[in-house]
Parts: sequence; structure tokens; C-alpha cells
Amino acid sequence: MKWNSCLKSVLLLLLCLSLPLSVFAEPVVNINTAAADQLVEVLQGVGPAKAKAIIDYREANGPFKTVDELANVKGIGSATVAKNLQSIMVDDPQ
Repeated sequence: MKWNSCLKSVLLLLLCLSLPLSVFAEPVVNINTAAADQLVEVLQGVGPAKAKAIIDYREANGPFKTVDELANVKGIGSATVAKNLQSIMVDDPQ
């Protein structure tokens, strides 16, 4: 009985180790290219109005160069940026 239980544990461990890391990763959104629905889905504290404000800001000012620039969007404060740091990325604007 002990051998069977040990074998099951080893097989379960091997299965977990073989899963891609993306299964465990939080979703990430590129604030320079994301559509409004993607922003709403991934970012905490961002609803449709704030998602539209993000898109309007990037259309008026060009692409975000840093994640911290997101705090310049009306309705998005540094607290919202801080709470979403792991979920936000910017691509190279060049």
C-alpha cells in the first residue's frame, strides 16, 4: 500500500512540474495595444469608463513609455497602478 501511495505522489509531482508556467501566471495586458474589454478583464479597479480613458489618453499622447505613466490618465491613480503592477506591461514605443 505504501508503494502505491508513493508512486501516485511522484506521478502527481511530475505532472505539476510538466505544466507550463503560464498556467500559474497572472494575466498581463499591454496598455499600449489592449482593447477596452481586455483592460477591464485584467486590471483591478478598471471598468469600461476608465478603460476608455486609458485608450483616449494613449491616442492623444502616444504610447505609454513606462507603466507609471498610466497614473497620468484621469481616474487612474498611483494606487490603481500599484495594485496592478504585475498585470501591466508596455512595449517599446519605437
